[in-house]
Amino acid sequence: MTDNNKPRPGLVLALLPIVLTLAVLGVQLFYFGDFTPHIPLAIGLAITASIGWMQGYRWQEMEDGILHVVRVGLPSIAILMTVGMIVGVWIASGTVPLLIYYGLQALTPEIFLAAGMLLCAVVSVSLGTSWGTTGTVGLALMGIGAGFDIPMYWTAGAVVSGAFFGDKISPLSDTTNLAPAVTGVNLFDHIRNMLPTTLPAMLIAFVIYLVVGFNVIGNEAVDFSKIELITATLDQNFDLSWVLLIPAILVLGLAVMKMPALPSLFAGALVGAALAMVMQGQSLHDVFGYMQNGYKLETGVSEIDSLLNRGGIQSMTWVITLVMIALGFGGALEKTRCLEVIITAILRRAKRFGSLQASAVGTAVATNLVAGDPYLSIALPGRMFAPAYRGKGYSTLNLSRAVEEGGTLISPLVPWNAGGAFVITALGLGISDGQIENLLYIPLAFACWLSPLLGIAYGYLGWFSPRASKAERQRWHDESEAILYDTDGDDAAVSASAANAQGAAPARS
Repeated sequence: MTDNNKPRPGLVLALLPIVLTLAVLGVQLFYFGDFTPHIPLAIGLAITASIGWMQGYRWQEMEDGILHVVRVGLPSIAILMTVGMIVGVWIASGTVPLLIYYGLQALTPEIFLAAGMLLCAVVSVSLGTSWGTTGTVGLALMGIGAGFDIPMYWTAGAVVSGAFFGDKISPLSDTTNLAPAVTGVNLFDHIRNMLPTTLPAMLIAFVIYLVVGFNVIGNEAVDFSKIELITATLDQNFDLSWVLLIPAILVLGLAVMKMPALPSLFAGALVGAALAMVMQGQSLHDVFGYMQNGYKLETGVSEIDSLLNRGGIQSMTWVITLVMIALGFGGALEKTRCLEVIITAILRRAKRFGSLQASAVGTAVATNLVAGDPYLSIALPGRMFAPAYRGKGYSTLNLSRAVEEGGTLISPLVPWNAGGAFVITALGLGISDGQIENLLYIPLAFACWLSPLLGIAYGYLGWFSPRASKAERQRWHDESEAILYDTDGDDAAVSASAANAQGAAPARS
């Protein structure tokens, strides 16, 4: 939503709102020790709007750009609210307690992290939502990990690795559909092209979690009396039966039938609410309260109370307000063409394919860091870098993989990003309450940061980096796609000649 009739700011001016916002954010986080990035991002939005005003933008124009990006993020906000309802009623119905109960009996500390990662990956592929997986299966795994005395940050790292990797390759995922949409490639071609980085990263993470399980966690004496106390307390407070798995089975079934994520999750919330009344004897009014304000339970067992006293729409307000402010900030940066200027400067320095691939991943990561929004971190670099890939003769499948990995996978690793804020809230990591050590989940989510590194390495080595096919080049010509040619370098010159040989008109930009 940029306005090409308005002058572009210079590079220094384009960087200014980002630098100042990061400075204010640093003061809030590190000087005040207050992990609430909302106000610094709001100040960043105001700084960006001021620069836009200096460039000749009227407030109405900037407001339109801000609200446009906010509207793009409304589906994710709806999912957040639905997940909040699910967490509340799935605890009240006994679904989450049942998963914890079975998990404590079936899993062992040695295989817990590796198995938990795989479980989250499978569920996330089926649901098409990393957030829904994190807030349901991930929450149950946090309870099982607590029973095994496994530090929260290890469990959270495994949950995030599985949930967000499953989301990355699920055809039901919004981000998996967004990346090929903005780069102009086929969805299933995009998914296949991500496997060379997805599978090795998952395998490496799986091995690491196994090694840690058998050599670190497995060497610790498990307090089975605590496990017995937790399972006995769950059995006393909930009527546990396999019937309570119906909400989870329903949601998985709807996902397999390729139903949209939002109605599928809401159906799971409604069935969970019905089971809370039928199986646990809750009143309709109580169920409404759990969906709004979360479940409340006092058992006297701190591990159970801290884990199960959560959920509800209100529990997501911190995340929702952060998402809206972050989206507004990103929209202001895009409308005033600040991000466009920065990306253009990067493209001038990316002369070879390897550096172009690294720049695309890095720009998606940087957008995640600055704008706090995974959707913008995919959409903006995807739009801006595509002409450069075409000019070098490379398939934009390379670009769709780059922005997916720098966008989807890095999002949960940035605490002030929508993804990171959701993980911290849904898994109850308590960062805002001073439990800063739980931020260790970031480096321990191995699969999330290994994949972008593998993708960058492939770019420099020339592995799994497909050239544009004749059919793709013809499609560029038929759809009048912009192509950015670079005559500096033999590789770029050959690409340009090949494109012209296919009749691709040089729509220079």
